[in-house]
Amino acid sequence: MGWYLRREAMQEAPIFHFNDERAFIVEEVVGRIARNTRDPLLLLNDAAFHEIRRMEPRPGSEAGELSRFRDLARSVGKLSEDERRRKLEGLARHWATDIAGNFNPKVYGVSTSVLPRALALLLSPKDFSEGFRTAGRLQKHLVTQGPLDTLRALSKKGTLVFVPTHLSNLDSVVFGFALHREGLPPVSYGAGKNLFTNPFLSFFMQNLGAYRVDRRVRAELYKEVLKTYSSVLIGRGYHSLFFPGGTRSRAGLVEERLKLGLMGTGVEAYVDSLRRGHEQRVFFVPATINYLLTLEASTLIADYLAEVGRNRYIIEDDESTQLERIATLVRKLVLTTGSVVIRFAQPIDPFGNRVLADGRSVDPRGREVDPRSYVTRRGQPVHDAARDAQYTRELGEAICGAYSRETVLLATHLVAGAAFKKLQASYPGEDLFKLLRHRDELFVPGDELERRIADITDAAKALEDQGKIVLAAGLRQSAPGAILSEALRAWSGYHTNAVLAPSAGGFMLSDTNLLLYYQNRLAASGLGFHPGVRR
Repeated sequence: MGWYLRREAMQEAPIFHFNDERAFIVEEVVGRIARNTRDPLLLLNDAAFHEIRRMEPRPGSEAGELSRFRDLARSVGKLSEDERRRKLEGLARHWATDIAGNFNPKVYGVSTSVLPRALALLLSPKDFSEGFRTAGRLQKHLVTQGPLDTLRALSKKGTLVFVPTHLSNLDSVVFGFALHREGLPPVSYGAGKNLFTNPFLSFFMQNLGAYRVDRRVRAELYKEVLKTYSSVLIGRGYHSLFFPGGTRSRAGLVEERLKLGLMGTGVEAYVDSLRRGHEQRVFFVPATINYLLTLEASTLIADYLAEVGRNRYIIEDDESTQLERIATLVRKLVLTTGSVVIRFAQPIDPFGNRVLADGRSVDPRGREVDPRSYVTRRGQPVHDAARDAQYTRELGEAICGAYSRETVLLATHLVAGAAFKKLQASYPGEDLFKLLRHRDELFVPGDELERRIADITDAAKALEDQGKIVLAAGLRQSAPGAILSEALRAWSGYHTNAVLAPSAGGFMLSDTNLLLYYQNRLAASGLGFHPGVRR
């Protein structure tokens, strides 16, 4: 398809007309909230309670908002039903306006011209000048796999909802470029509001379809506004991107449990389209994003191990927010062919059925099924919260199954898995945290490490033959020594501390935390140690 979408094809994507529809989208969200709310008093009380609780300790620039919610808490019980509904609509409009994104076709045109060169620099700094002169180098570093022709065809028949794994704050940038390069339409996606504090990132996110998600806000009304906004976008044909794992995987694990709230909007949007008499098909596309190196690995695994990740939903101070750290990555990161692999799975409908290129849904036996049959009663489409929640749970299971099958193992994962098995064998019976304390204590001879790499690679080949995992291109034919060398080049080019430190005749296991992080990509398939906590 080439690197650049033709102008006509670009303008067919609904998001290019988003700014003209933005105000209508906000009002549609407010209208749905108002129609579907039976008890505005309950939602208003909940909003006031949670927002006062959130802002009181540090009001700062939100002092005015804090005062507004205190007034609401004092007065809401005395208001008439009509006054409460007006308050509810006003608050819903306030949050929907804050959430709603923006799309500037000119910024998109500039970014798709500059981004390939920027990513080429990021992924191949060892040849800085050539990376700057041509974006063609990116072709060999960023690999896309999967049913791309099917996805292109389906993008013209309904709404694509991409649901990839989530490892890094680079994910949305890299994924967006992959869509562009493969001739797939740009998407709307949610981004944590904290990311908009970076002026550079904020400029592009605010102009390229990102909508703001304030994860600090716990009010039920805010969650309803967010879900309704997503449903309205999907129903209007805006291709979307969700990270259903919620936040970045702190431990580097493949997601095994998903946050289902936004995913449920796919069923809701489909039912709404049927009730309007104009069926808008919704196609979910699981995908895995696989890195030879992860920018924020050190911070994420430390946060995970400290068990802070359970309540610290937003990390403010990791590598992805520090420009000098990204600059270090640009200067030092040494990667090889296929250092980032995005693998798209077969698309599925909101009910977990496989979807063919012509838009037909088929069951596991290949028999055609009618998606409308899942949501109709006596021939009429109806919303049913309990039914749709069950469909969404089953959809989540199908997506997690696709993640497991489509995870791509790279050299750093295999080598870390082999080294971690040595750690476990040397200290049998010790729990995870005791094992990790043995940094810089354990020596592994080079020939033993290569044997362990060979063993884990052979096990991975067997799983790949069964369709349960994917090995990066070339690894099946690579000698253990070559796999080890590739991982060592990557690690030594970026991480501050050596992951494996060369020593006479072998290596010291230096950064056991990072060994755990990279080997965790093997855990879901049973090839590696599973730490047990799924974050």
